[in-house]
Amino acid sequence: MDLLYANDKPGQYPPSYWAFVTPPLAPFPALKGEAKADICVIGAGYTGLSCALHLAGAGYKVVLLEAQRVGFGASGRNGGQVGSGQRLPQDALEKQLGENKARALWGLAEASKACVKSLIKKHGIECDWRDGIIHAELKPKHLHHSFEYAEMLQIRYGYDAISPLDGPAIRAHIGTESYCGGMLDMGAGHLNPQKYVLGLARAAQKGGVEIYERSKALGFSEGKRPRVRTENGTVSADFLVLAGNGYMGGLSKRVARRVMPINNFIIATAPLGEAMAKSLIRDDVAVADSKFVVNYFKRSSDHRMIFGGGESYGYRFPADITIKAQKPMRSIFPQLAGAKIDFAWGGTLAITMNRMPYFARLAPNILSASGYSGHGVALASLAGEIIAETIQGTAERFELMGATTPRRFPGGPALRSPLLALAMGYYALRDRV
Repeated sequence: MDLLYANDKPGQYPPSYWAFVTPPLAPFPALKGEAKADICVIGAGYTGLSCALHLAGAGYKVVLLEAQRVGFGASGRNGGQVGSGQRLPQDALEKQLGENKARALWGLAEASKACVKSLIKKHGIECDWRDGIIHAELKPKHLHHSFEYAEMLQIRYGYDAISPLDGPAIRAHIGTESYCGGMLDMGAGHLNPQKYVLGLARAAQKGGVEIYERSKALGFSEGKRPRVRTENGTVSADFLVLAGNGYMGGLSKRVARRVMPINNFIIATAPLGEAMAKSLIRDDVAVADSKFVVNYFKRSSDHRMIFGGGESYGYRFPADITIKAQKPMRSIFPQLAGAKIDFAWGGTLAITMNRMPYFARLAPNILSASGYSGHGVALASLAGEIIAETIQGTAERFELMGATTPRRFPGGPALRSPLLALAMGYYALRDRV
């Protein structure tokens, strides 16, 4: 099944709230004939656009291929949260990799937030940035770990932007009885993901990147100058970058063994009015909770609830996305049971076995980064910068991320999706117990 077209119409963005409020870019042409470049990048999401933008700024000729539209995939349809740290918490990374590497990965995570803010500022991207994410805990038996983790980051990592929230404090922030406490991270933030990704595309075009849409990479050859085939053209380049994430398909079997696409769903209510919206989330912060299948939500500038959640283990979107995402929203906010839903959309992201991204040098001049596991707004942006500096000869940060290489998914191509469904079902059941 080709996820580029299985759930979406060719050349069209999903009917999301983000697309509704974001002015579109004029379409870029499809590739026709033969093109030559210093670097060819496949995939015009955060990773590909950031990489192309950084390389073009360093004087390289870059060709960027996108099978659909720029920002079509997870980059344009996610929850917009720019979180702190890696996808795994620091205490887990310390146990797995030792304190030194864990600290170095924390430094990269901090750099990833700085990368997003720098790109926004440098290129004048208006994407509704706001400070603050609340990490909300569902179970009292786990709350002590949240408090200990916040204290660890404060004392041992010198990160003073995070603070613990007890029960009364979190209920003052969020209008629900579902959470017993959590953490408030004012060093994290959130944005409109489609405004951000289209801003990157606009900056890349201005910087001289040749962008081709509706130009799916059908395959590539290795060698001194890798060659990429599309339906109506070819690109040869000194370096090739694979940045397709959940939409890579079978383009690279090596990547596919360690990176798996899954679907997630978001809804946006009709405008609720300022008073109602603020009764749900007092301040203009985003929220992500402690479920294995995470609920994440925020309020919009026009006072809607934007809520992401729901479970889907097949590659097809459900027939009614609204029902899928309404169920967890109503569980958290019973007062929204009668709220009208104006927008409902799905998207495909990519996960790994250890939830850490997969950075790989597939050949001396072929690099790949993917599998951000729901933590990609910041890390994918930084990944593009890291790949760009690696091509220019500085590979330390690329190699550091490569130290977290995830295991292969068991079962091979035929069985890995059913096995994942079983595992996800187990953790979803555990969430309910």
